[in-house]
Amino acid sequence: MGKKLSVALAGLFVGLGILATGYLMANALIDFKKMDRMVTVKGLAEREVKADIAIFPIRFNTGSDQLDELYKTITQQTSDIKSFLLNQGFKEDEITTGAPTIFDKQAQQYGGERGGFRYTANITVNVYTSQVDKVIETRKQLIDLTEKGIVINSDDYMARTEFLFSGLNDIKPAMIEEATQNARMVADKFAQDSNSALGKLRTASQGQFSISDRDSNTPHIKNVRVVSTLQYYLVD
Repeated sequence: MGKKLSVALAGLFVGLGILATGYLMANALIDFKKMDRMVTVKGLAEREVKADIAIFPIRFNTGSDQLDELYKTITQQTSDIKSFLLNQGFKEDEITTGAPTIFDKQAQQYGGERGGFRYTANITVNVYTSQVDKVIETRKQLIDLTEKGIVINSDDYMARTEFLFSGLNDIKPAMIEEATQNARMVADKFAQDSNSALGKLRTASQGQFSISDRDSNTPHIKNVRVVSTLQYYLVD
């Protein structure tokens, strides 16, 4: 009789253990499902900044039937352009001159055509400066160089003025904070609309910063933007 009672009690305890384990597993599964509810949101931060560096190439061409005359013209016109830039207020060490590219029409595969100079040359005088406003004003004065017989290739892609912004590291922390706060606001609103509460932050990632021209007419004004992506748990 005692042995049968011991076996019955052992079976009862095993059964209770299984029930308890099942209950705990069920609760754990429910908690897991609750934690499995998530929302992913993005926060944007944008700023308009002014370029602090300008690369200002002045590209011109000239021609002659004699190489020595071509060289003299290149030297004179290069000097005229440098003087023009110095008079505009640029510094000597901000101005550099590239090597001229010279073409011989008779040396070309289909050379020998009549008309035009035998030798032509393209030359670039380049300005690299932090005086962005001065570059903007000087570009408007390039017409003055035509009075000296200098032909400016303003439509040449290689003569395109570039404006750069180098102060990204100074504004990064504040912009990341702003993007994160904006993402949090979106997550809060989503939680409220879904009758939930915002739980712990699960993951966070920061997108790459991008710098672009505000528009084609003001390339010296830049638009800086970054997007932060956050993922939160939702709880009841």
